[in-house]
Amino acid sequence: MPFTAKEREDIANIWAKASGHVDSLGAEVLDRLFKTYPKTKTYFSKFNLDPASPDLKRQGSKILNAIGVASKHLDDLDEALSQLSDLHAFHLRVDPGNFNLLCHNVLVVLAIHFPKDFTPAAHSAWDKFLASVSVTLCSKYR
Repeated sequence: MPFTAKEREDIANIWAKASGHVDSLGAEVLDRLFKTYPKTKTYFSKFNLDPASPDLKRQGSKILNAIGVASKHLDDLDEALSQLSDLHAFHLRVDPGNFNLLCHNVLVVLAIHFPKDFTPAAHSAWDKFLASVSVTLCSKYR
């Protein structure tokens, strides 16, 4: 589903604010994910899962940076996320349902940290965007 000019603007606006804080926001996303859905910890058995751990910050940063890349390639998410999709489907074998759980937690963290910018329209744009990211990451599982 194509993104409107307003959706693109809302995605870019919030990403511009979040992009300077990927370590802390990403760690918060993962901390919320693990506390809310403990089964998702399975893939991180060698990580220190304390909220401020370097492992959580590093992995959270990777996740949010990938979302940042995707936010700049709204018209070609398949190409932008192809390597990441391959990695998760063929090597890590992550349960594809976890992508939806992760995306939900990204929405929550963005809403908490950027409440004035996270208007209903921005929420809708980010929900659509993250759902598209999730579908793209799951595409290699078929």
